Amino acid sequence: MIDPEETLEQQVARQSKIIDALIRRANREHGVGGSVYSLFQSAIALQGEVWEKTRDLEQALDTLGRASNKLKIAEYAWQQTEQNLAEALEAMEGGFALFSESELEVFNDQFKTLVPDLEEEITNGLELDTYFELLQSSASVVSVAKTGRKTDTTGDNRSFSLDRPSVLELRGDRWFQITRKSASANRTVLLSTEITRIVRQNRLEKNRLIDEQSFFLQAAFDHMTQGVCTFSEEGTLLITNERFRELLNLPLFLVQKGTAIRQILEFARKQRLLVGLETGDDFDEILHELRSRGSIDTMVRHVNGNILNIRVHGLPDKGYIMNVLDITAETHSKETLEQMVQERTRELTAVNERLRRQNEEQAIIDEQLRQAKAEAEEAVSSKTKFFAAASHDLLQPINAAKLLISTLGEGTQDTPFEDTVSRLGRSFDSIESLLHALLDISRLDSVGSELSISSFCIGDLLSSVRDDYARLAREKGIDLSIVPCRQWVQSDRRYLLRSLQNLVVNAIQYTETGRILAGCRRKHGLLVLEVIDTGIGISPEDQTRIFSEFTRVSEKSSDYGMGLGLSIVERACRRLGHPLSVSSTVGKGSRFSITLPFGQVPDELPVGLAEEQDTHAEAMDLIVLIIEDNEDVLFATAQKVESWGGSVLTASSTAQAVEQVREIGMAPDIILADYQLTGSDNGVEAIKAIRRQTSSRVPAIIITASPPGELEEASRKQAFTVLSKPVKLSSLRSLMDWKTHQPKIVCFGT
Repeated sequence: MIDPEETLEQQVARQSKIIDALIRRANREHGVGGSVYSLFQSAIALQGEVWEKTRDLEQALDTLGRASNKLKIAEYAWQQTEQNLAEALEAMEGGFALFSESELEVFNDQFKTLVPDLEEEITNGLELDTYFELLQSSASVVSVAKTGRKTDTTGDNRSFSLDRPSVLELRGDRWFQITRKSASANRTVLLSTEITRIVRQNRLEKNRLIDEQSFFLQAAFDHMTQGVCTFSEEGTLLITNERFRELLNLPLFLVQKGTAIRQILEFARKQRLLVGLETGDDFDEILHELRSRGSIDTMVRHVNGNILNIRVHGLPDKGYIMNVLDITAETHSKETLEQMVQERTRELTAVNERLRRQNEEQAIIDEQLRQAKAEAEEAVSSKTKFFAAASHDLLQPINAAKLLISTLGEGTQDTPFEDTVSRLGRSFDSIESLLHALLDISRLDSVGSELSISSFCIGDLLSSVRDDYARLAREKGIDLSIVPCRQWVQSDRRYLLRSLQNLVVNAIQYTETGRILAGCRRKHGLLVLEVIDTGIGISPEDQTRIFSEFTRVSEKSSDYGMGLGLSIVERACRRLGHPLSVSSTVGKGSRFSITLPFGQVPDELPVGLAEEQDTHAEAMDLIVLIIEDNEDVLFATAQKVESWGGSVLTASSTAQAVEQVREIGMAPDIILADYQLTGSDNGVEAIKAIRRQTSSRVPAIIITASPPGELEEASRKQAFTVLSKPVKLSSLRSLMDWKTHQPKIVCFGT
């Protein structure tokens, strides 16, 4: 009965009518009954309904009042927002316009007054395309340019870009940038920003740069040795230098900016300044020739006698540049230059001929040098091969003599011959030392000799040196102290041992009293092997020459050798890459140091001899098979082994050795075999044959004069030990005991 869409007043009026109608109806119904109580009862019921309707009406009025308040608040907020937006638009520095459905809806005064003659046309409802058309036809608009492409300021380019800003030039040198933005699918925003100050500033900066470039260009022109002049497309002078006026001998008024080239040509024609240039030709014809050919290059003679080279080239702006160069000196000296060239050519030909002959002579000399070098290398190689081949024959008698002297020494103890035998032994020791020195120098000087680099415990070398030279030190009354070391190093074991031996022997040689100390210490991640003595010392001037061959610091000790020991040490350390140093004080002693890299300690340490056995140990109870093709060495070795208590079987070849073993019907306890036997026979084959015959891995020692590296692989595969000749008896006895008893004594690395 009540329409919610009606206004509040209409709803209240309608409810009042409904209430009145209900009251009249109730009165009619209760009047018919005529009962007062019925009327009262009907009035009470009607009053309850009226109260209920009144309550609903009050609630509706309250709801309507709250809605009305909210509507007023929203309307006020809208008005405030609209006012703020209007104020913000007016406060903007540029123009703003909002087009909805391509019709102008909102804009500010700056947008309206942007183009003065369009101010009356800027109204709500203006079409966007119509606005652009008005801009393009406006008399106040000079030009429209799209950013990102060349601006055409002639007024012809008036199209607006839809995807990038356009620059609008107005009369009075005013500039605006118009930017088009899409606010939504059907709303477009136009922003106009005045950029007059930026454009004017850029123009000033551009003019400044042009002026600077003109200044630099003029300065460059003024310092050029040739005359330069540039002309515009119309033929007026733009830039020139003083050299241009001097070469052409022109008056000052003709080299001012703006002077026409016609005037210059006319002046030259009248004054007859140039001979060879058709100055009477029309300028247009000259210009046509220049444009068709691209350049003009001619040589003329000036009235003052100078010869000028004139070149005219076109420029990108359709102007042209003229270069004038004085070539008088070059022209006058042309004939002279030609003569000089001919003379120089003849000289060069003669020099080339001399060089050719010298090259031929040099080629002959080079060939002779090559042959001499080849002969020298062949001589060195032959020397090395000779020493290698002769080493066995040279060491054989020394080895036999030392064995015999050792046996003889045991038999002459406490007899008048004891001192003689001792001196004889020392003499052979000197022979052995000298022979080893010569062999070492030969191997170190040989280019083809190879080093055998491996990791080993340096304690073995220190122990060997202690046992070999302790007796010699005791005889001189010197205390030789060897500090044990369990470090592993990486080097050539043989050459490092020889170097250490030579340093110790050198210390014993030049120390009269006191002590010699040999040991190792860590330094900067390396191991330094040092030999320190309290000897006579070495002067600073002698510390560099002591490593040369046949050099001795003092002649008092000449009985100890030929001065080759330190030379061998220096050569070996140089080949091995081990730094060698010496420090010494005269009268106090010397310190020699060899710096070594640490070696890799194997997971399973090999069993070695930490301490050699005493040569006077108890008698050995062994069957020893000695294989040696030299009768003297065989006899001396057998006699020495028998003096130790061993039972000896002797053979000169593999066949005899196998026959000896077959006769006794059992395997020997150990084999001592020379490596080089008669013919192609050798000790390695003999060891293999004995082991096959006895079906057992008999312990074996190869005694050889060859470099130990040659047998390294074979010794590892066949499990035999290599001893170098001459054999040290203490080493031989200790090694035989160890090979037969296999004591588990190892040298640990730390």
